[in-house]
Amino acid sequence: MKIIGINASPKGKESKTLELVESVLRGSESMGADTEYLDLYQYTIQYCTACGTCYAKGECTLFDDFPELLEKMLDADGIVLGSPNYINSVSAPMKAMFDRMADAIHCQMFRKKFGCSVCTAGGSREDDVVAYMNDVLETLGATVVGGVGVAIGRDPSKMEPAKAEAYDLGKKLVKSIRGEIKYPEQDAARANRLDYFRQLVIDNKDRFAHEYDWYVRMGWIKE
Repeated sequence: MKIIGINASPKGKESKTLELVESVLRGSESMGADTEYLDLYQYTIQYCTACGTCYAKGECTLFDDFPELLEKMLDADGIVLGSPNYINSVSAPMKAMFDRMADAIHCQMFRKKFGCSVCTAGGSREDDVVAYMNDVLETLGATVVGGVGVAIGRDPSKMEPAKAEAYDLGKKLVKSIRGEIKYPEQDAARANRLDYFRQLVIDNKDRFAHEYDWYVRMGWIKE
């Protein structure tokens, strides 16, 4: 079992978000998972130009580190996302990464994967950022097992309880991947989402040639 943690904080080793991501990974390791930590600020991710080439050909016209990141996510069973609160949302590299994943969303490439998110904030709205990242995971097709957000600007002592919560979240992530915890409501929503994107791909068959072929290969479209 492989779980990766992606941190979108510019603070390097001084990052509080790093502490939460690492706590999740340690919790997963305690349950026997192999883990890998990725610092998103060490990757170059250009902005999506909405050219549609990925829909048509399954490849991107931009040459940067995104394909490596996507491959690591596709190879993982579990994904941990971490970002500080940047004006009630994620930091720029995380958003740039998300925007490059439209093809993965259309193709629901994260089905059978599980994920969670963590966020640190100075003042507030940390839970909104966690909810946003988890919503992206669900939109990609993953099952979300939870999240941890903490605002430490006025009370740094909140960090230690948050790290303990993140550690437990890592254990829950492994249990979920093993099938020990079920998410029937998300399963139903995921089935509806697949139906939606299947119809979208069918309706745009000529423009979305790669995605149409993907659905056929997956057995989701019968010719």
